[in-house]
Amino acid sequence: MILTLYRGLTTLGAPLISYYLRRRLKRGKEDGQRFGERLGQTGQPRPPGRLVWLHAASVGESVSMLPVIERLLQNGALSVLVTTGTVSSADLMAKRLPVGALHQYAPVDRLAWVRRFLDHWKPDLALWAESEFWPNLVTEAAARNIPMILLNGRISDRSFARWRRQPRLIRKLLSGFVLCLGQTPLDSQRLTALGARQVAFCGNLKFAAPPLPVDSALLSRLAGQMGDRPRWLAASTHAGEELMAGRLHLALAAQYPRLLTIIAPRHPNRADAVRDQLVGLGLKLARHSDETADLGQSDVLLVDTLGELGLFMRLSPIVFMGKSMLGQGGQNPLEPARLGASVLFGPHMENFQDIARRMENAGAALRLTDETALAEALRCRLGDPALVTQAGDAARAFATAEDGVLDCVFDELRPWLSLIG
Repeated sequence: MILTLYRGLTTLGAPLISYYLRRRLKRGKEDGQRFGERLGQTGQPRPPGRLVWLHAASVGESVSMLPVIERLLQNGALSVLVTTGTVSSADLMAKRLPVGALHQYAPVDRLAWVRRFLDHWKPDLALWAESEFWPNLVTEAAARNIPMILLNGRISDRSFARWRRQPRLIRKLLSGFVLCLGQTPLDSQRLTALGARQVAFCGNLKFAAPPLPVDSALLSRLAGQMGDRPRWLAASTHAGEELMAGRLHLALAAQYPRLLTIIAPRHPNRADAVRDQLVGLGLKLARHSDETADLGQSDVLLVDTLGELGLFMRLSPIVFMGKSMLGQGGQNPLEPARLGASVLFGPHMENFQDIARRMENAGAALRLTDETALAEALRCRLGDPALVTQAGDAARAFATAEDGVLDCVFDELRPWLSLIG
């Protein structure tokens, strides 16, 4: 009943959906040059032979799938299509997808557009990342007998409560998956409770992700410009956290007058607004995109580019992960941990609940309750290089402790890869 209603609304609501997409396009949240892909259209031919389609929602999910994509491409008989839903993820995939993988925006979940997409690509196997259960896309793929496997399946507390109120719908959606691999034992239990047919647990694929990439020449140049200035990075920040970082800089600068605060908003298109906020605090600011900027005279370096967190996490021995103090859900703490940074985050790490808890227990990260506690943690670390080194070593050891997860995942995938051969 709910699925029938959903299909009816997404069919009859075409004018409203189109209006909504046009508004997103005007705000830069859709790609004007590739907008047709959101309607199921494509400018790329389907490669001959077997095609594996891998769908990931956004940046975090698509990055965690990179090792899977690379391993799939080692089978020269397969082609790989990757779909994501956001402009930022498409930009990142353009830089990081291995040679041989194709990218397209996922179609918006309207049946006509979904069918157009599937008619063109005709995937032989579909791999879904984490928790993207678009009803039309899932059920239409299942109706075409495309084997679907959920990788790194994640069912948050909120999602679990919501799906339990719609048991028939989630059971219908999960019944289309021949296999669901939970991200944690709890996720696996929840997938089973919600009606998944076959569930297994291998671990979290985020542990298999390689270190974030870096331009070595740029790393050397910026390291030379920064010299021995004490510094910290507020990474992947969301609204309000940039102002918080600015206030923290002012509070810490009295004790550490040469302090450099590096701020990398999750969405670089907010850079102008962030700049105005920080300048309003009286801070001297340099923008990373401005190659003439004088870092020696700046209080704050604003990272207004995408895909360069690997650079700034290598330059910053102390990293605070955003969307965790004022946002909801947090960002991936394994990224700085893998590079040996002292990792800090706020109380809201729901999207990485298991990893955050385990990092805390292992001494690989520190959770702070509020801005005051973060200020004290930064003050301690800026004055104690040995503490930073110890915390960074613990973080790196934690982040590299489960490298075998990818092998386990491919052991589970092998029967299905053999079938499409």
